[in-house]
Amino acid sequence: MPFATLGLAEPLVRALAAKGYNEPTPIQRDSIPQLLEGRDLLGIAQTGTGKTAAFVLPSIQRLVEANKRVLPTHCRMLVLAPTRELAGQIADNARAYGQFSRLSVATVFGGTSIARNRSDVSRGVDILVATPGRLIDLVEQGFLNLSMIEILVLDEADQMLDLGFIHALKKIVRMLPRKRQSLFFSATMPPSIRQLADQFLHDPATVSVVPASTTAERVDQSVIFCNQTEKQALLTILLQDMPIDRALVFTRTKHGADRVVKLLAGNGIAASAIHGNKSQPQRERALAAFKSGEVPILVATDIAARGIDVSGVSHVFNFELPNVPEQYVHRIGRTARAGASGEAIAFCADDERPYLKDIEKLTRQKVTIGALPEDFLRRAEKIRSERVKAIGADPAPREDRQRGPRAPARPKASHAPKATAGTAQAGGQGRDYANASRRRGGRGRGRGGARPMAQAGR
Repeated sequence: MPFATLGLAEPLVRALAAKGYNEPTPIQRDSIPQLLEGRDLLGIAQTGTGKTAAFVLPSIQRLVEANKRVLPTHCRMLVLAPTRELAGQIADNARAYGQFSRLSVATVFGGTSIARNRSDVSRGVDILVATPGRLIDLVEQGFLNLSMIEILVLDEADQMLDLGFIHALKKIVRMLPRKRQSLFFSATMPPSIRQLADQFLHDPATVSVVPASTTAERVDQSVIFCNQTEKQALLTILLQDMPIDRALVFTRTKHGADRVVKLLAGNGIAASAIHGNKSQPQRERALAAFKSGEVPILVATDIAARGIDVSGVSHVFNFELPNVPEQYVHRIGRTARAGASGEAIAFCADDERPYLKDIEKLTRQKVTIGALPEDFLRRAEKIRSERVKAIGADPAPREDRQRGPRAPARPKASHAPKATAGTAQAGGQGRDYANASRRRGGRGRGRGGARPMAQAGR
């Protein structure tokens, strides 16, 4: 079935042909006709199934057909995404699909110049892709008005809730006109998403191309049981032994991601990290190096990984199992994209077995148990000893560190010390009064004549 049979206009079909797309995916085939009719839609599909085109293509056509002029500080279509990378990816696709439609596209998200964001939205924009926090900042500062939105899209809605955006979403929706088209797309469908859809969608069509919370069929999944202290050596050995084109390694924390990069570098394996503490330029450079193959290993946290749409990712390593089982679905969805196959390997320590049980319950399938590499203990000990020589011994995890004896407590004074001079006593009282005044936000000045914070302004 070619795209033209779905009712898409010729400029969009031409743009798709320019990208080499001729046949729609199931989510596109089922969603596009519904959206062209103007219906609200709840789409359930895993990553890599073509969700972005499923909502961008019909939305561009509806905006062009409406033929409305966008006013300064306004936008006509708002796409909300949980992460910077995903927002950038959606915007790039919107520009490519709309290259013959003359619609403007802009992004606003944290980590970039807010002055540039203000400039972009002040002129008015047809399609705005944003993360919730920066969007609210621009609205509250008076640089953006959402009262003329025609189409609202929430992409990766389940991740929005995982990241605690529920209050921000409700605040944003209150700023929008009641008459609009609303679209929700999500890879998983927990009860919280269903409740959110009931609040924000009006008589939506539901499109589900796979059962909710199932994992990609083309991903070969396995789990290797090991001690927490063996994971670093295990990852190093697997990366050395396996034919890997590009690999994503997932950790639960930002510190953990940086640490894995450091440990891999100590064993001669080039890797970069991408997480929330990295600046936007750092994240863009790391992602660009990964896409080009310059750095074949990318270590990421769950938050930063949304929006990593890179073809050729042959392996996903769950260095640490996620404590939210839905995240496992998103993680392994980074491989086996666009019809390719992939492999997902999880490392599971004893304290992570409950996480594995939750994942298997959610996905309704058992993960195959894999074996440790041959001669693992000897090779692991060699890697550990070489690393100690290079960078020193690893610090023990916080809960395993030996606590030294506490220092004896200082004796408490039985009474306040007397001032030795009147001026010293007065000066001490002045400082105490100034500190108390600042804590109370009260009026008055310290001895230096400085204005209190409430008067000076912040």
